[in-house]
Amino acid sequence: MTPGSCVLIGAPVDSGKRRTGCLMGPDAYRVAGLPRAFAELGHDVRDAGNLAPDPSDTPADAPAHLHGLAESIGWTRALMREGHAAMNEGLPVFLGGDHSLSLGAIAGVAAHAAETGRPQFVLWLDAHSDFHTPRTTQSGNLHGTPLAYVTGHGGFDGFPAVTPVPEENICILGLRSVDAAERAVLQGSRIGRHDMREIDETGIARPLSAFLDRVAAAAGALHVSLDVDFLDPAVAPAVGTTVPGGATIREAHLVMEMVCDSGLMTSLDLVELNPFLDERGRTAQVMVDLAASALGRRVFDRPTRAYG
Repeated sequence: MTPGSCVLIGAPVDSGKRRTGCLMGPDAYRVAGLPRAFAELGHDVRDAGNLAPDPSDTPADAPAHLHGLAESIGWTRALMREGHAAMNEGLPVFLGGDHSLSLGAIAGVAAHAAETGRPQFVLWLDAHSDFHTPRTTQSGNLHGTPLAYVTGHGGFDGFPAVTPVPEENICILGLRSVDAAERAVLQGSRIGRHDMREIDETGIARPLSAFLDRVAAAAGALHVSLDVDFLDPAVAPAVGTTVPGGATIREAHLVMEMVCDSGLMTSLDLVELNPFLDERGRTAQVMVDLAASALGRRVFDRPTRAYG
């Protein structure tokens, strides 16, 4: 990736699920050295600080079981606005915060892509498909809804209107936890999806390479969403939604290196880091290292880590 301007947008979103702690994520990334890592790669880094949600009300007919709905709507509005604006400055990097931050982050960058005549693509690195709507989620946790929202599905009363991302422009890598209702909807969609069984059998490079080729052919804008639970919890324990059998460190670095080599990434989010569950900052450091790989760090540049 050619060095350029990066805008760090702290998004201490903690309303998308009931287990708290992700609000500490943005500052954990800073302490783990993310701004310094990007600057050492030659990027011009501006830290915009931490956002706050817009004031919002709960829609009158909202399902009663939804958690943090008004706050999530407020975060979506704020992140949509800030993400859209940051695209005019460089590459926005959203520091989360739970995965509901992608409701606004992707909506904002997709609106910018539409204004510039580019199709928006999304690489979703996650154990979950997050394809519920507020009407279909049984848990009531809105961090499981971003892909339904940004593809234009209904049920998001009170949320801002979006420029829909075509389903075929989305690729999910690392799936290993999808409930029955969500699976049925996902199978009827045009979203590209690759579970860990497929990755075990064919490797992670093949489906990613095919997707990146499609983005390049369309001259598309690429948003990359990296959830901590994409990784195996043995190497990244600081997440409230652990699912065994995730990507290895090498698989994750390969993904980010391939994204970097493609030169296609136009925005990035790092989500679901809960520092309260971490071990001496281990997961925060892994996520910083992966983000650095996406922005140009090579194998020979990687520092040795000591956790003792």
